[in-house]
Amino acid sequence: MDWGYINARMRGMKSRLLDRRTLDALILQPDPDSLIGELEKTAYRDDLIEAKGRYTGIPAIEYALRTNMVRTFRKILAFAKKEEADRYIRIFLHRWDVQNIKTILRGKNIHVTNDEIKSCIVPAGELDEATLTELVRQKDPRAVIDLLATWRISYAQPLTAAFPSFARDGGIGILETALDRYYYADALAAVAGPGPNNALIRQVLATEIDVVNIRTVLRMVRDRVEPAEAAAFLVDGGRDLDKKALFRLLALPSIGDVVAALAATRYRFLAAVPEEAIRAKKISAIERELERFLIREGAGSFRGDPLSVASLVGYFWAKYNEVTNIRIIARCKTADFPVERVREELVYV
Repeated sequence: MDWGYINARMRGMKSRLLDRRTLDALILQPDPDSLIGELEKTAYRDDLIEAKGRYTGIPAIEYALRTNMVRTFRKILAFAKKEEADRYIRIFLHRWDVQNIKTILRGKNIHVTNDEIKSCIVPAGELDEATLTELVRQKDPRAVIDLLATWRISYAQPLTAAFPSFARDGGIGILETALDRYYYADALAAVAGPGPNNALIRQVLATEIDVVNIRTVLRMVRDRVEPAEAAAFLVDGGRDLDKKALFRLLALPSIGDVVAALAATRYRFLAAVPEEAIRAKKISAIERELERFLIREGAGSFRGDPLSVASLVGYFWAKYNEVTNIRIIARCKTADFPVERVREELVYV
């Protein structure tokens, strides 16, 4: 087992991802049923057959996508048995654990039904479906955290420490920030050693931290939160934006000013966000561009050294993007979006 073998497997798997022509064929389908029929011509066929035994329409597509992603990541973990590769894969998988716990906590905080919460989780990380299902059954955020602690799952530690602040202020962002800080600190510590592979993963993680912090800054400036208070929601370890730079952004009077200040960084592409969206404080438009940036940066890793972790990083992001694109197409089928508008929503890598 070596990086050359892993790279060859990754490139083989990447070649089976949906190309632009196939995505266009999906976009042109008139309704969810015809979309499912077209998807059955792809690698998602078996997952859709299983899904149709339980659901119909969009829920069947969502279930198939979740199942396929879990199966794909488990397959990679099984053949990439090189110790170094295993460590990097688990860093990526842990992000799904964090995202799933966030989803459960949010749902419990706003009293969403268990079925609705379950439809949004993707058991692609270390926490399997049975574990996540039991967490979903808990009555409130406190019970979710207590169960994590009972099971000695590491995410309980930051959540338990942050819970008194959450109980006092009621903002779920307190718990989400605690999870983000824990995840990124743990991931960066795992790749703290020398070597080009560690350096590449640190760079990827640091870029993600920048994006997390920019999103936080945008919300805090929009909501006119004092910089000293907003700082509690920032994550250490960014690549281009240190604490000083972030404090300067938090002190700005408007979202437009934040975007203008970022023109001096590699996030200058945010200047292309329509001015009317910025004036209307539509942070979602800016967040969409940040997400596209992360996807293109991550998937672009395929251009890196073929005898390194680069192909793993590239594939994970490319696969994530494929699933995201299919979900966008599926949701647009229920909203009667024009074809050109759907194409604009997708990210091609």
